[in-house]
Amino acid sequence: MIDAMGLREYLFPPDPTAVGSTPDYRFSLANERTFLSWLRTSLALVAGGLGAIVVLSDVAGVEILGIVVLALAFVASATAYRRWALNERAIRLDEPLPPSRLPRIMALGVALIGLVSVILLIVDSR
Repeated sequence: MIDAMGLREYLFPPDPTAVGSTPDYRFSLANERTFLSWLRTSLALVAGGLGAIVVLSDVAGVEILGIVVLALAFVASATAYRRWALNERAIRLDEPLPPSRLPRIMALGVALIGLVSVILLIVDSR
């Protein structure tokens, strides 16, 4: 069981620049670009979720769709730093990159959003 301090370090790993040696800057910059891509994706999902709720307010059940989209945005943004820090640590220690479930979660989440969208459109057209 993770205590409060362990949970904090799990969610927010310590500064990865404190370990290992300085890598080729191109690897660190690529890792940073990936981190920023996850944040950009999260921001787009937030805009889409809020937009769906506001613009499609006359569609029954759109609140569910908006909440699912906003939840997916939260997952992506909340795990982006942890993913960046763990990857940076691995790069600095010349270790394999740690596995991540985030791409799978995002793919399944977007598929779920598409499915819910189609269902809402079919139900609303009747």
